[in-house]
This record gives sequence, structure tokens and C-alpha cells, in this order.
Amino acid sequence: MQLKEKTRKTILEMQESEITEHFIYKKLAEKTKETENKKILEKIAKDELKHYEFWKKLTGKEVQPDKFKIQKYYLISKIFGLTFGIKLMENGEEKAQQEYEKLLKEIPEVKEIIKDENEHERKLINLLREEKLEYVGSIVLGLNDALVELTGALAGLTLVFQNSQLIAVAGLITGIAASLSMAASEYLSKKTEENFKNPLKASVYTGTAYVFTVLFLILPYFVFSDIYVSLISMLINAIIIIFIFTFYISVAKDLNFKHRFFEMAGISLGVALITFLIGFIVRYFLNIEV
Repeated sequence: MQLKEKTRKTILEMQESEITEHFIYKKLAEKTKETENKKILEKIAKDELKHYEFWKKLTGKEVQPDKFKIQKYYLISKIFGLTFGIKLMENGEEKAQQEYEKLLKEIPEVKEIIKDENEHERKLINLLREEKLEYVGSIVLGLNDALVELTGALAGLTLVFQNSQLIAVAGLITGIAASLSMAASEYLSKKTEENFKNPLKASVYTGTAYVFTVLFLILPYFVFSDIYVSLISMLINAIIIIFIFTFYISVAKDLNFKHRFFEMAGISLGVALITFLIGFIVRYFLNIEV
């Protein structure tokens, strides 16, 4: 088939993308112990290679994979989880999808590749099973509670105590106690669910998420002596946690990022504002000094 120069250039880019993703899926399959996940990844790797061979017939040229991209998405998948890494990579393929649509008029066979990309591979990716995502509800519980309770408590304590070190210690004690309480509650809650396999593991995820959030929120009070700098830094840290976690969940679970981010940030910052005002009332109207 005689190709236009622009079309040929586009197809060569497609070739590189397909062969790169083939090696990413192949490498992930080789390193995955879970049998079903391994089969799914091997199947997708095979499909990507098939697409590469299709483009290669049109261009008559071998293309080398992007080694940096292979290593990048492999590491992301190993650190943040298989589903997150793969979906993050697939979400970056919007431009490729648009190019496929443009090529349809010139190369009708592209329709089969579009079908594979839009339906077959997406369905296969959604079949992946990961412990991180199975216990994501427990992680959300720990994060949400820590964000709402600690941002509120620290904002209130800031005006009452007027001492960064004292606020940090009070926040740490409160946070550790609350994390143990939340972990215990999650354990008892999950134990009542007949089909839930491991209540203890769920409680560990909840408690761990809570503790890490607490430590990140109180850190500014240990670093800065000015209570208002500490307060502002704590609120910035809360927004950072919300942003990172919301991004992770929105990618891994195919959820709306903007809605979840503003909802979570609004609740946490709203509670912080209310308790800050309560601290103001306690300090000035009840005449309490520490």
C-alpha cells in the first residue's frame, strides 16, 4: 500500500507505541506471581505484538521500543500497583485513539485495532485483581477520618495552645489513639461481613493509612515555631494528600477526579475552619490560656 508521508510517520509512531507496550505487558507478566493476572497480561502483550506486526506490514520497517517508557511504567506498576500503572499508561493513549480514527478512511483494517483497544483490552484490564484495590475501602476510611479529624483538631488546638511543639505532641497522641480506635472498628466491622476474607488485614490498612496521614499533617508543627505558618503548612499538606490519593483512586477505579477532589477537600477544610472558630471562642470568650 502506498502511504502518504504524514500517514507513514503517524503509523511509525503507532508501531513504536505498540511494541513498547508489548514489552511492558510482557515484563509485567513475567514478574507477576498471580496466575490469572499473568494470563491477562500475556494476552494483552500478544495483542499489542499483533498490532505492531500489522503496522509493520504497512511500513515495511522494524521499530525499536522506547526503553525509558518500559522502565517507567514497569516501576510505577511495581510501586503503586499493577492496575494503577497500566491504567495510567492507557489513559495517556487518547492521542493515539484520535489518530486511529483519522486513519480509518485510508486504512479500513484499523477498525479491528480500535475494537481491540476500546473493548477487548479495557475489559481484560478490569479483570485484574489486586490486594491494594480490594482493600481500598479500608484505606479510604483511614485517610478520610484522619484528614477530617486531624485537620479539625490541629486547627482548633492552634489557637488554644499557641505553641507549635505542644500542638504537635497533642496532635500526635490524639492521632495515634484515633488510628488504633479506627483500626479496631474496621476489624469488628469487616468481621460481621460474611464474605470478607481478612478483617485483620483490612484493619491494618485502615490504621496504617491513618498513622501516615497523621504524621504528615503534624510535621509542620515540629518544623516551624510560628503557629500560623504551621497551620497553613498543615492545610497545604492535607490538600497534597487529598490530591495524590484522589488521583490514584480516579485512575485505578475509573472515577471522576475533579468531583472527588473538591468534595474531599471541601469537607476537610470546612471542618478545619469550624474548629478554628471554636478554638477562637474557647480562647477569647472563655478566657482560657495555655
